[in-house]
Amino acid sequence: MIRNYLKIAWRNLLKNKLQTLINITGLSIGMSSCILILMFVFDEMSYDKSWENGDRIYRMALERIYPGRATKYAIIPPSYAQSVRKELPEVEESVRIFDNGGGTLVRHNNQVYEKNHVLFADSNFFKVFKLPLLFGNPDKALLAPNTIVLTESTAKRFFGTTNAMGKYLELVQGPKLQVTGICADVPKNSHFQFDFLGSVKGNRFAEATNHISFAASTYLLLKPHTSPEQVQAKFPSIVEKYAAGEVQRNFGVSFKDYLKAGNGYFYFLQPLQNIHLESHLEAELGANGSKNLVYIFMVIAVFVLLIACINFMNLATARSTERAKEVGIRKTLGSTKSQLSIQFLTESVLLSVASLFVAILIVVLVLPFFNNLANKTLILDNFFTLKTIPLMLILSIAVGLMAGVYPAGVLSSFQPIQVLKGKFTSKKQGHALRNGLVVFQFSISIILIISTLIVYRQLNYIQNKELGYSKDFVIHLRGAGFLGDRTQVFKDEIQKIAGVEKVGGTSAEPGQENFFGISFRKGGEKETVTGKAMIADEGYLQTLNMETAEGRFFNKEFNDSLSIILNQEAVKALGLKNPIGQKIFSPDNFVQGDGPEVSYTIVGVVKDFHFSSLHQKITPLFIVNNRFFARTSNLIGVRINTPDFESVVSQLQKTWKKFLPEQPFNYAFLDADLAELYRNEKVSQQVFWIFSCLGILIACMGLLGLVSYIVQQRTKEIGIRKVLGATVPSIILLLSKDLLKLVLIALLVASPIAYYFMNSWLQDFAYKTEINWWVFVLAGVMAIIIAFVTISFQSIKAALMNPVKSLKTE
Repeated sequence: MIRNYLKIAWRNLLKNKLQTLINITGLSIGMSSCILILMFVFDEMSYDKSWENGDRIYRMALERIYPGRATKYAIIPPSYAQSVRKELPEVEESVRIFDNGGGTLVRHNNQVYEKNHVLFADSNFFKVFKLPLLFGNPDKALLAPNTIVLTESTAKRFFGTTNAMGKYLELVQGPKLQVTGICADVPKNSHFQFDFLGSVKGNRFAEATNHISFAASTYLLLKPHTSPEQVQAKFPSIVEKYAAGEVQRNFGVSFKDYLKAGNGYFYFLQPLQNIHLESHLEAELGANGSKNLVYIFMVIAVFVLLIACINFMNLATARSTERAKEVGIRKTLGSTKSQLSIQFLTESVLLSVASLFVAILIVVLVLPFFNNLANKTLILDNFFTLKTIPLMLILSIAVGLMAGVYPAGVLSSFQPIQVLKGKFTSKKQGHALRNGLVVFQFSISIILIISTLIVYRQLNYIQNKELGYSKDFVIHLRGAGFLGDRTQVFKDEIQKIAGVEKVGGTSAEPGQENFFGISFRKGGEKETVTGKAMIADEGYLQTLNMETAEGRFFNKEFNDSLSIILNQEAVKALGLKNPIGQKIFSPDNFVQGDGPEVSYTIVGVVKDFHFSSLHQKITPLFIVNNRFFARTSNLIGVRINTPDFESVVSQLQKTWKKFLPEQPFNYAFLDADLAELYRNEKVSQQVFWIFSCLGILIACMGLLGLVSYIVQQRTKEIGIRKVLGATVPSIILLLSKDLLKLVLIALLVASPIAYYFMNSWLQDFAYKTEINWWVFVLAGVMAIIIAFVTISFQSIKAALMNPVKSLKTE
């Protein structure tokens, strides 16, 4: 019986080649989209799932509350790791991780290498994160100062063997570090990565008592069956116990008055396994993913597959009259309704399984492109396993059943007497359902088109918004801090290069996270304002073509060592009127160690500029002169006034090697760095565009099949109309108008849905474009034009047909 079902199903699929081709193409595109997106989703959702006891590991994060605003940080004061473990019996272990920042220079065999994945941690790191050690004792590997654990691949790269125990690596301008352990490589799906893991033992800053300044990513391993909510509820009392005294010493006010002034520290726990997708705090250990992007991918995959399934349902029910006689004869010969349903479901399942194999072939071909699009390294072997292959077969069968269950029900319910007498006609309910499905298909497609247009407009807005500085033609040279007291000589040297317009040094470039926190108060007041700060020389702000609202920039002609420049937001937060010449005071000790608070004189107010991404509002910014820091700068900005970038970069490299022959020459264009801030949005735009095209393609294929069926049904009518004088345009309009009405209805359905979701998406940006009415009109026009072109393909063919042939058609 099963063999008979399969044989008949196969014959029917071959008989209706166009319909079969449309269905297989649509379903295979839908399935391949699903498979690719599931690969992406599985990879994103697998982050930090491989850690032993990962469900008991939490990161202690901070929401720092300032008067009128709040900022969330992934790093907290270093001393809380010990204090929390001491005060809370629910905490089994606590460990701190310190990020050494990008571009750490390591010397080995008289060669210098730049490494971006260098972390430092407490000696109990391997008790919390149980990464296997190939060599060394996990309890003792980080116990001594100046020791380091290498990953397996790093050890092979530097020493040619995994057993590098007892060997040394040297930090440039730092100590020699002895290798005391070799661990397995950190899983790629971990929210932090390292090649080198150094010990913090002996680090004065890490060992000093500090419950105020943020520096450490702190992880807690809770005891089994411990409620994280109960642990978190105990944090306020610990904060008051340990931070109150430091607040009094540093800010000169009691902790209660400090809180009344609008300040505060709210510490909370983040599950380790949620960090990658849900955490977007300041000072993360690495770039995290986007939960919204994962959801968008999943919804799009379902939509595209639904469109393909609807194609199948539409075409199967539309051609029901062709199979009506077959059903009538089968029922007359004794076939039951259930047998006929199984026969039609067998056809749809066979079609779906065939589509799965085509889909897998598509995935193999387009995976490299998808990896490039999503910035991933997805591998087929990781997805096509003994567990997933049966699941995909089950999915394809489920898709076949879902797409075929309604057509099977319709076809098997025909009454044989009416059918065989030739009195069978399609029911109004069938027409209504097909129309509803076409509306649904095009609604999804129009939603994707509208979303693509809005994402494009937002990215275009970001790229063209006035940032308060000029981002083009600016290069940043990194690692310039190694120049030391030769910094000014180096800057003077590169200023002479043809094509170099301006040069300036800084500690932080716009868009990056290397701005540091600092607090100030104005004279006569105890209340402080906390904001971001950067260190700059006399030339950096001019290099970026910034403008002053009041006062001046730093100038070599003045003694600006204790001068400061504020942005307009900082002036507003401090409540200053006529700020030029006024003094403000900082309790932070980054300038004079443990000395008294430092007073600065305001010499300028720079117009507000976006030093963070456009996801965040502009906050108070304080710019300190680098004279207090021996005129050194970690970054040197260079403005170029020639399109010949290669020549200028070549000259910059020669000059760099002249001063720092060992150090790698590391540079980046400012506009490229800023574009990287919106990588997720760029991916969203490309995904929307690609899948809206696929959705439209599949929908149009279904429309083409539907129109071909309608033309076939109305062939005689078209012949009669032509004999009576109907023109070609009038016949095309006759065949097109009803279907185009459905596209217009789809536009009305899709527009409010798209508006709601895209308006929610835009809320992630502090600065965003408007959703204009013409976006919906443009999407509708695009959908109508595409649909009309598709319909016209068959309509023109029918309109041009010889009426004599049309009237002979049965």
